[in-house]
Amino acid sequence: MHLDTFRDLCLAKPGATEGLPFGPDVLVFKAVKMFALVNLDGPPFRVNLKCDPERAVDLRERYEGIIPGYHMNKQHWNTVALAEDVPGELIRELLDHSYELIVASLKKADRERLEALGR
Repeated sequence: MHLDTFRDLCLAKPGATEGLPFGPDVLVFKAVKMFALVNLDGPPFRVNLKCDPERAVDLRERYEGIIPGYHMNKQHWNTVALAEDVPGELIRELLDHSYELIVASLKKADRERLEALGR
Protein backbone atom coordinates (compact mmCIF):
# COMPACT_ATOMS: atom_id res chain seq x y z
CA MET A 1 0.00 0.00 0.00
CA HIS A 2 1.28 3.45 -0.89
CA LEU A 3 1.81 5.92 1.96
CA ASP A 4 -0.54 8.50 0.42
CA THR A 5 -3.31 5.89 0.23
CA PHE A 6 -2.80 4.98 3.88
CA ARG A 7 -2.86 8.67 4.87
CA ASP A 8 -6.11 9.23 2.95
CA LEU A 9 -7.71 6.23 4.67
CA CYS A 10 -6.69 7.57 8.09
CA LEU A 11 -8.00 11.06 7.43
CA ALA A 12 -11.32 9.65 6.19
CA LYS A 13 -12.08 8.39 9.71
CA PRO A 14 -14.57 10.58 11.60
CA GLY A 15 -12.73 13.16 13.73
CA ALA A 16 -9.29 12.09 12.52
CA THR A 17 -6.46 14.59 12.58
CA GLU A 18 -2.77 14.27 11.76
CA GLY A 19 0.25 15.79 13.39
CA LEU A 20 3.94 15.42 14.21
CA PRO A 21 3.96 15.55 18.04
CA PHE A 22 7.06 13.34 18.33
CA GLY A 23 9.16 15.16 15.74
CA PRO A 24 9.40 15.21 11.94
CA ASP A 25 9.89 11.45 11.51
CA VAL A 26 6.63 10.14 13.05
CA LEU A 27 3.26 11.09 11.60
CA VAL A 28 0.46 10.51 14.12
CA PHE A 29 -3.23 10.06 13.34
CA LYS A 30 -5.67 10.45 16.19
CA ALA A 31 -9.34 10.85 16.95
CA VAL A 32 -8.97 12.01 20.56
CA LYS A 33 -6.53 9.07 21.02
CA MET A 34 -3.85 7.80 18.64
CA PHE A 35 -4.93 5.04 16.27
CA ALA A 36 -2.04 5.05 13.77
CA LEU A 37 1.58 6.18 13.76
CA VAL A 38 3.72 6.22 10.61
CA ASN A 39 7.51 6.08 10.62
CA LEU A 40 8.48 8.51 7.85
CA ASP A 41 12.07 7.22 7.65
CA GLY A 42 11.05 4.86 4.81
CA PRO A 43 10.62 3.50 2.38
CA PRO A 44 9.68 0.96 3.37
CA PHE A 45 7.16 2.78 5.51
CA ARG A 46 6.00 1.11 8.70
CA VAL A 47 2.86 1.92 10.65
CA ASN A 48 1.89 1.16 14.24
CA LEU A 49 -1.72 0.06 14.65
CA LYS A 50 -3.61 -0.88 17.80
CA CYS A 51 -4.83 -4.48 17.79
CA ASP A 52 -6.67 -7.01 19.93
CA PRO A 53 -3.89 -8.90 21.80
CA GLU A 54 -4.83 -12.40 20.60
CA ARG A 55 -5.23 -11.27 17.02
CA ALA A 56 -1.94 -9.36 17.22
CA VAL A 57 -0.02 -12.55 18.00
CA ASP A 58 -1.78 -14.49 15.24
CA LEU A 59 -0.97 -11.81 12.66
CA ARG A 60 2.71 -11.77 13.68
CA GLU A 61 2.88 -15.51 13.14
CA ARG A 62 1.26 -15.32 9.69
CA TYR A 63 3.03 -12.30 8.15
CA GLU A 64 6.72 -11.38 8.14
CA GLY A 65 5.70 -7.75 7.64
CA ILE A 66 3.88 -7.60 10.99
CA ILE A 67 5.94 -7.41 14.17
CA PRO A 68 5.32 -6.27 17.77
CA GLY A 69 4.69 -2.52 17.95
CA TYR A 70 7.91 -0.50 17.82
CA HIS A 71 8.16 1.80 20.88
CA MET A 72 4.60 0.81 21.85
CA ASN A 73 2.89 -1.63 24.22
CA LYS A 74 3.70 -4.79 22.30
CA GLN A 75 0.64 -6.59 23.64
CA HIS A 76 -1.74 -4.05 22.08
CA TRP A 77 0.14 -2.64 19.08
CA ASN A 78 1.64 -4.09 15.89
CA THR A 79 4.07 -2.52 13.46
CA VAL A 80 2.99 -3.24 9.89
CA ALA A 81 5.25 -2.77 6.86
CA LEU A 82 3.30 -1.20 4.02
CA ALA A 83 5.54 -2.72 1.33
CA GLU A 84 6.01 -6.33 2.42
CA ASP A 85 3.83 -9.44 2.45
CA VAL A 86 0.82 -7.77 4.05
CA PRO A 87 -2.07 -7.39 1.56
CA GLY A 88 -3.53 -3.91 1.16
CA GLU A 89 -7.01 -5.12 2.08
CA LEU A 90 -5.67 -6.50 5.37
CA ILE A 91 -3.95 -3.18 6.10
CA ARG A 92 -7.29 -1.42 5.56
CA GLU A 93 -8.99 -3.90 7.89
CA LEU A 94 -6.30 -3.45 10.56
CA LEU A 95 -6.62 0.34 10.31
CA ASP A 96 -10.39 0.05 10.80
CA HIS A 97 -9.83 -2.29 13.75
CA SER A 98 -7.35 0.13 15.36
CA TYR A 99 -9.73 3.07 14.97
CA GLU A 100 -12.65 1.05 16.36
CA LEU A 101 -10.61 0.00 19.40
CA ILE A 102 -9.71 3.57 20.33
CA VAL A 103 -13.26 4.82 19.77
CA ALA A 104 -14.62 2.06 22.03
CA SER A 105 -12.21 3.18 24.78
CA LEU A 106 -13.30 6.84 24.71
CA LYS A 107 -15.60 8.60 27.14
CA LYS A 108 -19.24 8.43 26.08
CA ALA A 109 -19.38 12.10 25.05
CA ASP A 110 -16.29 11.79 22.83
CA ARG A 111 -17.57 8.54 21.32
CA GLU A 112 -20.94 10.10 20.51
CA ARG A 113 -19.28 13.16 18.96
CA LEU A 114 -17.20 10.95 16.64
CA GLU A 115 -20.22 8.82 15.78
CA ALA A 116 -22.17 11.97 14.86
CA LEU A 117 -19.34 13.08 12.55
CA GLY A 118 -19.47 9.72 10.78
CA ARG A 119 -23.13 10.01 9.81
